[in-house]
Amino acid sequence: MNSSREQAPPLDRAVRKASARLLPFLCLMLVLAFLDRANIGFAKIAYQADTGIGDAAFALGAGIFFIGYAMFEVPSNLIMQRVGARVWLSRIMVTWGIVSAAMMFAHTPTMLYVLRFLLGVCEAGFYPGVLLYLSYWFPARQRARATGLFYLGVPLSLVLGSPLSGWLLTVHGLFGLTNWQLMFVVEGLAATLAGVAAFFYLESRPRDAKWLDEDEKRALSAVLDAEERCKLNEVRHSALGVLKDAKVLIFIGVYFFIQVGTAPLTFYLPARLTSVMGGKVDLGIGVLLAIPWLCSALATRIATVHADRRDNHRRVAMVMVLAGSLALASIAWISDPRLMVLACCIAVPGLTASQPVFWSLPTRYLAGTGAASGIAFIVSIGNLGAFLSPQVKALTDAQLHDPNAGFLAVAALCFLSVILLAFANARGRAQQASLLGDT
Repeated sequence: MNSSREQAPPLDRAVRKASARLLPFLCLMLVLAFLDRANIGFAKIAYQADTGIGDAAFALGAGIFFIGYAMFEVPSNLIMQRVGARVWLSRIMVTWGIVSAAMMFAHTPTMLYVLRFLLGVCEAGFYPGVLLYLSYWFPARQRARATGLFYLGVPLSLVLGSPLSGWLLTVHGLFGLTNWQLMFVVEGLAATLAGVAAFFYLESRPRDAKWLDEDEKRALSAVLDAEERCKLNEVRHSALGVLKDAKVLIFIGVYFFIQVGTAPLTFYLPARLTSVMGGKVDLGIGVLLAIPWLCSALATRIATVHADRRDNHRRVAMVMVLAGSLALASIAWISDPRLMVLACCIAVPGLTASQPVFWSLPTRYLAGTGAASGIAFIVSIGNLGAFLSPQVKALTDAQLHDPNAGFLAVAALCFLSVILLAFANARGRAQQASLLGDT
């Protein structure tokens, strides 16, 4: 077995080594990032009961994270391009972990807003930074699978984190902390420790990797450099020039409306399932909530491998988001716990596993500084959809006097991403026909 691996082409060996070395750790980083972002949804009932913070204030606090996130995404990604991924990704994790743990002090709406905003500022650049980082290590034909393996951190954060958060919310008085305070401290400090480890573990570029031999470094760098030159020959962007490109604007719109649909899955699903079950958020609810995210983990792997093999990323993303939007809408009226879990097992994979498939589109299109800023703009502006989503849900619930009506509103907005993906394809074909006519 070892001899056959040694006889493989240097490029294949390099990609295999990079996958084994980098992707599990990057996945762990995303597990902790998403858990610290979403754990406020698990704490919702206990947190509001303890602090007296109302639904409108909670919605604003949950969503304001994405304002800080959006404001600093682009600068963060441009800094990472200069100082290197090892230093910058480590800094991001250490600071967001500290702020997440400080949520133990969020006893008032003002403190909730401040800490959630700062959490967004500190985490800004992580997700687009890793997407950019993967383009430094994986050729285009393997990138969706690599992105998918990294993105497994999202469902795994809830597969592992749902029972953990549920269990922590049953622990009262440890170290003088309430259950929700303990949850924030434990999960926040875990991210800080992982950030320290990242500084010693990650390498910024293939040329820096001591675990690649010289042939592997040259082969991998040659392919990646050739792809970069090809993209630069086709389209050139400055840091802000990407916002003048219609295709980039479409990518932003797609990601924006997907996030509108995804946000309720983290901020409101625990409380919604609890209301159907007639209990409270505990270990049992956490285990039930882990099931849809386990389905998402499986769907992520299947969808990304299928899309890479068939090269039909746009079509796969459209089908998955459509199914996820319809299932999300059904959550508004389902009252049977079994049907609720089934709907979640469609909504969660549809709206989360579609995202690594989608990301193969902009990362194939953007290059150089345009890639650093373009990916960051897509994530930052797109994530404003996750800020808008709780506000839309809270407003719809209040206007219709139904605590679940908002699921229908956010599902309808999420469906717009399917339309934009279809339009993006039609526009691409028109451009190709125009180019052929010119020649």
